[in-house]
Amino acid sequence: MGIFINENNLEFHLQNDKVSYILKVDSFTRELQSVYFGNRIHHRDSYEDLSEKTERPSTTSPIKGDHRNSMEFLRREYPDFGHGDFRTSSYEIVSSKAHTLSGMKYEKYECFKGRDRVFGMPHVRIGSEEEAETLIIHLYDSFLQIRMKIFYLLLEDYSAIVRKVSFENISNEPVKASKLMSFSIDLPSASYDLMFLKGAWSRERHVERVPLHKGIQSIGSTRGSSSHTFNPFVALLDKKTTEHQGEVYGFSLIYSGNFLALAEVDNFDITRVMMGIHPQGFSWVLKEGEVFYTPEALLVYSNEGLNGLSQEYHKIIERHIILEKYRNDVRPVLINNWEATYFNFDEDTMLTIASEARNLGFDLFVLDDGWFGKRNDDKTSLSEWTPNYDKLPNGISGLSKKVVDLGIQFGLWFEPEMVSEDTRLYNENPDFVLGHFNYPKSHGRNQFVLDFSNEAVVNEIFERMKRILNDSSVSYVKWDMNRSITEAYSQSLSKEHQGEFYHRYILGVYKLYEMLTNAFPHILFESCAGGGGRFDLGLLYYAPQTWTSDDTDAWERVKIQYGTSMIYPIKSMGSHVSAVPNHQVGRNTSLKMRHDTAIFGTYGYELDITTLSDEEKIEVRNNIEFFKTYQNLIHHGKFYRLLSPFDGEAASYMVISECQSKALVYYSHGLQVPNAPLSNLKLRGLDPAKKYHIHGAKSSHHGDELMNLGVLFTESYFEKDFIDNFLKPGDFKSLILEITEIK
Repeated sequence: MGIFINENNLEFHLQNDKVSYILKVDSFTRELQSVYFGNRIHHRDSYEDLSEKTERPSTTSPIKGDHRNSMEFLRREYPDFGHGDFRTSSYEIVSSKAHTLSGMKYEKYECFKGRDRVFGMPHVRIGSEEEAETLIIHLYDSFLQIRMKIFYLLLEDYSAIVRKVSFENISNEPVKASKLMSFSIDLPSASYDLMFLKGAWSRERHVERVPLHKGIQSIGSTRGSSSHTFNPFVALLDKKTTEHQGEVYGFSLIYSGNFLALAEVDNFDITRVMMGIHPQGFSWVLKEGEVFYTPEALLVYSNEGLNGLSQEYHKIIERHIILEKYRNDVRPVLINNWEATYFNFDEDTMLTIASEARNLGFDLFVLDDGWFGKRNDDKTSLSEWTPNYDKLPNGISGLSKKVVDLGIQFGLWFEPEMVSEDTRLYNENPDFVLGHFNYPKSHGRNQFVLDFSNEAVVNEIFERMKRILNDSSVSYVKWDMNRSITEAYSQSLSKEHQGEFYHRYILGVYKLYEMLTNAFPHILFESCAGGGGRFDLGLLYYAPQTWTSDDTDAWERVKIQYGTSMIYPIKSMGSHVSAVPNHQVGRNTSLKMRHDTAIFGTYGYELDITTLSDEEKIEVRNNIEFFKTYQNLIHHGKFYRLLSPFDGEAASYMVISECQSKALVYYSHGLQVPNAPLSNLKLRGLDPAKKYHIHGAKSSHHGDELMNLGVLFTESYFEKDFIDNFLKPGDFKSLILEITEIK
């Protein structure tokens, strides 16, 4: 690994065993230009021949008499607007001196082992200086007196580059930034497909792949959160790229607020990709000496298809985003009372469920919404965080201690960012509530948004949560956020700073997470936003698992979890077995299918286990034992997607141990196909020379056969009692293949 610098022509080559990223300073314009991003290539002492300079008619140029350096055609690393580049700009600074014109020119560079220090925002963590190298390019506008730094972090073991930008005002008058993207890169081709993850509440992160076309294609969120509708991730795929072969570039923002991801193809087949805070409603005032840092962005390259990209993402997230203490931990199998009781419960009900959960092998009982204030429905009491003593006469302190005495851990639900209209906080501190007094506040789930851009609000909520957590035996917290932000006006910000609200809000969320995780390091936090509305790298930095979706139907979850796996590791996905008919879609699926689907996640239950039959309780106990047997493999094995539920009625994926000795394969189908053709499933990641036994199969098979010929779902291949239920006609069926190496 290293950063190679050609001093004579100021070329910078970031390189490890997997990837190369090359940029240069143009000798004429002193602009920073993109040269190459992709598979590792050898370093050489000049890349001048790769400069794509051609004299073209009807162009503009900053250099008199030279039209080979038109900004319109150069591949630029962080482009401005106004000097001949008519494509989308990556930043915009508004000043009294030149309005939106600026001219950032190369000043110097610095290069060092390790990474820069980061405060207040999630970022890529490193354990030692040997794991990474940093390049910082300094640019300077001498007229506006603004200094820009572009940061490049090269990780030792991954085909990835981490980027961000800082702006510093060193003039004696304020300037306003109206757009500050985290990165931009120009790629020398338009022959890509664009892939992103789309959705809505209860159907998050469905995979969408569309061809790039001339012009601009973009996704984003202006909801105050990364959102259910789009995830802060896009990928560019070669037209021939498949799940397991071909080139693909992934781009992700380590951020949980409003974002924009954009791909623009110009008329000369250059593709510009950029990502950052959404400029809609954004502005930031920089006074003399003040610095603004953009969120970090993660750029990942794979020449092994989409699955190769996912495996890179999974390793980076597990080792450099999520807290180290959660890297190899064993997550508790939990039971959540929500779909069992909703708001209708008392202490005896909760203790009955917790006692039954202990008997069945659960590790953690979670009390969801309804435990505080007068909370008997979703219209009241948010922000109070004092126990409802009518339901819980011994409070959370007494209930949690009784649950722990049963031999099971206790968890608790909060929605810290919201407030109800009937609370003291709402009525006594109207300035704590988001909105403008001259406009009506939009209702969402009968609640309003607290102004987390106001430090006093964050501190107040911290104190209220701390009192409960200090006084109770809580080892898990589910942090929910159930509505989008509207009327984004903060009474704590002056008129000229209102454009800073959205970013300051999410910084307030991060601050509260930081305060809580520091004060209660023993508590496992799970983030949630109406289900999967804030499933992003920003929150995984603080909470190592996220509630994947409020939709707990097994077949819908196959699609949701399949799409989520494009970026996020299995261990980060909150996944539960719920009641049937399913509360979101009304579908009936077997307990087996619900279990088979949920084990490819953190695993838990969300139904009334006290009403199960004796046979069902035995099945639940066996299911929990099965998951615990294979939990280490599921959470730490290498993950492969095999069949996409977006391409048909079947879905499959698998995990295999690093030593390739054990594997688990998930296979399911939706609607039954009549008189279906022979089905064979080709596996991945096995050792071709090793011999494996599939539990329930009549014979053993070498890895090369299982990967090239596949597994056949026939009675001649499997023992009849193993496969019979799966082969019989019926919708929504699943099976788990247990595969073990024969020594």
